[in-house]
Amino acid sequence: MDLMKYITTVPDWPKPGIKFLDITTLMVNGEAYKYATDQIVNFAKEKQIELIVGPEARGFIIGCPVSYSLGVGFAPVRKEGKLPRETIKIHYGLEYGKDVLTIHKDAIKPGQRVLITDDLLATGGTIEATIKLVEKLGGIVAGIAFLIELSYLEGKKKLNGYDVLTLMQYE
Repeated sequence: MDLMKYITTVPDWPKPGIKFLDITTLMVNGEAYKYATDQIVNFAKEKQIELIVGPEARGFIIGCPVSYSLGVGFAPVRKEGKLPRETIKIHYGLEYGKDVLTIHKDAIKPGQRVLITDDLLATGGTIEATIKLVEKLGGIVAGIAFLIELSYLEGKKKLNGYDVLTLMQYE
C-alpha cells in the first residue's frame, strides 16, 4: 500500500515556509491506519518486543495500537509535570530552546526489550532523549519505528546503532 497518498501536506503551517505532513488523513482511513500499524507490529514481533514506549502525543497514536496488537504494555513519555507518580527526566535541545521529557521511574524493568514509536523522525532530538530515558531505566531499545522520516534533516544519524523502521521517507 502506498501510504504517502494518505498523508496531506499543509503548506505554511504552523508558520510560513513549513510544509506540515498531516497524518490524520491516514488515521481516518481505517484500512491505511491498520496497514501502517500492522507493518510496525510485524517489525516489533521480529524484535521480540516486551514493551512499547512513545513520546506525547503522536507517539501514543502510533504506539498504543501496536501495544494492543502485541498484547504488551505501553509506557508514555511526557513533558515535565504531566505524569502523576515518581519520574526520571531528561533535558534536551529543540530547534529554538530546550524542553524536558519524563517517564515513570517504574515503567521499564531492567533488560526489558522496548520498541519506541513516533509519527515522524525529523531532527531526532525527541527520540534521542526518549532512548536515554529507556536506557537509564535499564531497558534495551530493540527497535524504533516511525510512520514518516524527513531524511533531509538527517535525524537518523542520531540513531546510529539502533534498528529503525520508517514506513515513508520524504527527501
